[in-house]
Amino acid sequence: MDVATFCTASRVLVVAGKGGVGKTTMTAALARMAAAAGLDVLVVELEGRAGLARAFARPEPLDYETTDLWAAVPGSGGAVRGRRLTPDDALLEYLADHGLHRVSRRLVSSGVVDVVATAIPGIRDVLVLGKVKQLERERVADLVLVDAPATGHAVTFLTSASGLLDAARGGPVRTQAADVVEMLHDPARCRVVLVTLPEEMPVSEAVEAAYQLEDQAGIQLGPVIVNGCDETVPALATPAAEAAAAVGTELDEATAATLDAAATFQARRLALQGEQLERLGRELPLPQLRAPQLVAASIGPDELEALSAALADSVAAMSPEAVGGATAV
Repeated sequence: MDVATFCTASRVLVVAGKGGVGKTTMTAALARMAAAAGLDVLVVELEGRAGLARAFARPEPLDYETTDLWAAVPGSGGAVRGRRLTPDDALLEYLADHGLHRVSRRLVSSGVVDVVATAIPGIRDVLVLGKVKQLERERVADLVLVDAPATGHAVTFLTSASGLLDAARGGPVRTQAADVVEMLHDPARCRVVLVTLPEEMPVSEAVEAAYQLEDQAGIQLGPVIVNGCDETVPALATPAAEAAAAVGTELDEATAATLDAAATFQARRLALQGEQLERLGRELPLPQLRAPQLVAASIGPDELEALSAALADSVAAMSPEAVGGATAV
């Protein structure tokens, strides 16, 4: 499948996953992949962390104002922009749009968001999703990528609008919730991409989250991104001493034992990874995009380029039908 086609199958991709699986890194890699294919990408960050900006060599975390993060080859049109979005930011803009600009900042600074959030559970998430919905409707970019909260909160985050819709009888809050639900239920407008690792616990949580999102939020899922895949060539089964002797080299007993133990560990690790990838495919029959395990102290532009290239290779191997009909059921 063509990368640009994949990235425009939905105008919003919400990237979610268990903490520690590399969700933010995969959001950045998806953004760079899409921009390299000539698309204008807006990344929305919700938690005020610096990881996403650092991946694009920006030292400071994103703020509410849009920041240019990366541009592809001049003339290609591809670029990545980013911004942070919080409930307070969304409320300020919502009030300003409804003629309350002069009092909006005073209301926010006085803690009214906390009061309203206590009175109306889910309103914080609906405010943020309402802004995402506005960005999608205004076509501010070819693709909007949302770096969602970790899996546990992500399910609540994405089901909040449905709960509020059931609770509110009328008024602007219900209208906002209805608009958000409409976006979430339309796969041409929004899908969720789950990120996991090829390990038992992350795979189990990804499977559970997938069914919760489909059952409770009615959101269609995109492919699953499996981060941290070990792509090393399996070690030879021949004992190290024998392999060394075959090429005219002699190893002392301690060195040979160390090399044999490393080979056994690697073989076992690759076997466990294969088992989890097979289980993921069996329990969650969605296309998989695989990203390699990188040995790096932090993720920067070079690592991001390698990850985005790996994701692009996985996309190229997919069929169009796999994306159009992605479902966990």
